[in-house]
Amino acid sequence: LGTHNSTVVAAFQSLLLRESLVGIAILALLAIVWNLQRAAQLRRAQALRLLGEEAVSAEPAARRWLRVVFGGLWLFDGFLQAQASMPLGLATGVLQPAASSSPPWVQSLVHIAVRTWSDHPVTAAASAVWIQVGIGLLLLVAPRGRWSEFAGAVSALWGLVVWVFGEAFGGIFAPGLTWLFGAPGAALFYVVAGVLVALPEARWSSPRLGRGILASLGVFYLAMAILQAWPGRGFWQGQSHSNATAGTLTTMVRGMAATPQPSVLSHFVASFASLDATHGFGVNLVVVVALAAIGAALCIGRRELLFPALVLNALLCAADWVLVEDFGFLGGVGTDPNTMVPLVGLCVGGYLALTRPAAVTAVATADEHGATVASWRKNLAERPAFVLRSLAALGALALTLLGALPVAAASLNPVADPILTEAIDGTPSPSDTPLLPFRLEDQDGRVVTAASLRGKAVALTFLDPVCTTDCPLIAQEFRQADALLGSRAGGAEFIAIVANPLYRSLAVTRAFDATEGLANLKNWRFLTGSTTQLSSLWDVYGVQVAVESGGAMVSHADLAYLIDTNGHVREILNADPGNGTAPLRSSFAGLIASGLRPLLPR
Repeated sequence: LGTHNSTVVAAFQSLLLRESLVGIAILALLAIVWNLQRAAQLRRAQALRLLGEEAVSAEPAARRWLRVVFGGLWLFDGFLQAQASMPLGLATGVLQPAASSSPPWVQSLVHIAVRTWSDHPVTAAASAVWIQVGIGLLLLVAPRGRWSEFAGAVSALWGLVVWVFGEAFGGIFAPGLTWLFGAPGAALFYVVAGVLVALPEARWSSPRLGRGILASLGVFYLAMAILQAWPGRGFWQGQSHSNATAGTLTTMVRGMAATPQPSVLSHFVASFASLDATHGFGVNLVVVVALAAIGAALCIGRRELLFPALVLNALLCAADWVLVEDFGFLGGVGTDPNTMVPLVGLCVGGYLALTRPAAVTAVATADEHGATVASWRKNLAERPAFVLRSLAALGALALTLLGALPVAAASLNPVADPILTEAIDGTPSPSDTPLLPFRLEDQDGRVVTAASLRGKAVALTFLDPVCTTDCPLIAQEFRQADALLGSRAGGAEFIAIVANPLYRSLAVTRAFDATEGLANLKNWRFLTGSTTQLSSLWDVYGVQVAVESGGAMVSHADLAYLIDTNGHVREILNADPGNGTAPLRSSFAGLIASGLRPLLPR
């Protein structure tokens, strides 16, 4: 399936549109609550000034910075997830490549996400949109108190999920790890920022937290400098005229230049690839020295060194973001702006925590964490800002759950969505024609007529009993569809009519059933008859049976018909099993089962 398959894209956009009606209502509520909250806060501050009391202290600058920056990033990532290519492009274009060079155990973990996304692409893609938009809004509308700390925890948890299953641990277990390509993964910085926002506000009253953040980042930069300088990893070489093999960085940047994007951006990236090809040693030396200098300054922690180091860091990150990572979100399946933006955000947050610690006053504690000095009910009755913040946070949480609940249910469903079969074979054609009379024998020699099937919902197809390609797959689809109907399967009949003029005896139909595990399926019938009887049905139902030259197998159209209890054909399906992969087989079974359910007897 192409990433822009019209059937899947239309289903994805339709689902987003339906869910957005709920989302718009929640967003409207959040906007109203936001304005009421700000008004209530202003009235509260004015009343305190008139009474001569100490005003409520502002949120710590560093915490506010991290909350707003990463809230905005989550919103941006959510909008990226709404790209039309996400349902069919993310699993094969992002998840699998991210884990391709990692150890088998990492690939096994990522395969869980790949399987869920591949089997339920529309649901998963829409859910990712709402989860990330919801988390972003939750961070933005809950500036203080328990709800704000909860927002940080949710952000950290979802970031961890993305880091493990979406980024394969940021590639830290794969060879070729380098800061230049985004190690250790953007989502890990979302996790760190979320954890920091989730800390009690009192932790921001001392510069110790900022010092710890910057020192940790300093160690990270020094480690990346050592890794970048390590010989034999291909970063010290460009591409000389005498050596046709390009260096690691040159190869990476050339690949990024080929990403679909505006030509001006592609030109910048391609130009840098040429520069590195010519001066690979010099480029890598600049990177190593810059990383080491930034790391050393952050570890030392002296204020006169920190600001220049952060400026250098911002410039280096910006250069890497544009020239190497190519902004990170271009090409149709970009899920975030990659590592450099959140890394700069975290560095600035650490600097603010060190240089602008906040004194949390008793009044602020009472107002923002009122449950510590008064009951929750008293806060609801006496503090309008507390009520409004709670309502706003609940709205954002509802938006997150709008995405989380469907994808959680989908992850537990082993049957792929029918939309995959529709994308390959086309949407079932509606019909309202009577089932034509016939009189055939099943595999046990019992007579079956069109009239005898009345009162049951029927799935009908045509199979070659000696076929070794499509027909066994279609039979297994019917068997899986029977299992999907569960306790209601007794109201359905699964019928196959022989589509082979040479091999049509009861013996070959019984042999087919035994091979495919259908012999004990009580509502399975493999019907046969004379060549005249069969050929008349082939002609009527457009099966177009033709004997292959030099072999016993025949070619025929792969069609299936869903018939109601009154003997009327209601849907015609293309039963071509595609490439025969398991998700597509279960997807077709799901399509048959979903089509039969409304036809089953009450």
